[in-house]
Amino acid sequence: MHGVPRPILIPVIAGPTAGGKSDLAVDVAIALGNAEVITADAFQVFRGLDIGTAKPTIEERRGIPHHLIDVVGPRDRFSVADWLNLAERAVIDIRARVRTPIIVGGTHLYIKAFMEGLFDGPAPDPELRAALSARPLAELRAELERVDPKAAARIHPNDARRTIRALEVFHQTGRGISDHQKQWDTPSGTGFQPVSDRILIGLDWPAELLNPRINARVKSMIDRGLVEEARALWKSEAFGGGAPLRGVPGSPPNQSREALGYKQLIEHFGGRCTLEEAIEKIKIETRRFAKNQRTWLKRLRPTPGSIWIDAESTPREEWCPIVLRVLEQAARA
Repeated sequence: MHGVPRPILIPVIAGPTAGGKSDLAVDVAIALGNAEVITADAFQVFRGLDIGTAKPTIEERRGIPHHLIDVVGPRDRFSVADWLNLAERAVIDIRARVRTPIIVGGTHLYIKAFMEGLFDGPAPDPELRAALSARPLAELRAELERVDPKAAARIHPNDARRTIRALEVFHQTGRGISDHQKQWDTPSGTGFQPVSDRILIGLDWPAELLNPRINARVKSMIDRGLVEEARALWKSEAFGGGAPLRGVPGSPPNQSREALGYKQLIEHFGGRCTLEEAIEKIKIETRRFAKNQRTWLKRLRPTPGSIWIDAESTPREEWCPIVLRVLEQAARA
């Protein structure tokens, strides 16, 4: 393990899209010599969504085992509770083999849940969800803005899945989902306490440096065949067989079709915009997504013991040594 004591803490690497967190996780795993990566990404769990979700290729994984990639089909539903259950099971399995789990991802809801546990929300109600799904998205948004303006401010206007979930919680409990999540907004006292065997490592990126990286990543995805991958998925029965974006009225929205890149290209395949317009929308929505991630990172920043790397002022080659020093100090304490 290159002289580094076996970590007693699980490194949990968070950061914005296109920020280099996946490469950092692999660097740390290679340096430790006995580690495996658990991916915390809401769309990399879906089989077939490869290029657009930036799944690490076999080459990019560099021989390091990766978990929670390609675990469900494109038509399956997948929740943060599903991910947390699988992630905790993977941690137990990896540690049982005397290896170190490394969590990495840009779905910061998953990261928050792994660090602190889930808020006590109600279980999904299939009948209520179906009834909400049958209503126009604009109508759902108007209701959410009325009953839970804080949630409406956090959820993108086009995000049907999270809008429906927020309204589902409100209809079941009489309280907005933002009210339920207040326990996450305080690092101590009434809030949840971080689980003691894990340490958060965050990558800080200013928007002016990250945006060009996002644009370059989108161009690379198009060059690598994202349009062809999305078209094949769109035509497949598993992805809806060429159905409109919102699918059949009255049916739950297809979660995987909401993924960045695929959603905008489906609009193009359906004749609602040109390919050039769809690609530009992907760039715009990815930059907006990165902005939302930065909001989540602000909520994660108060996590006790967390380490934050300034990507602007810290050379890339120093990121891994910083993480290793933190883990070594904890192991020797």
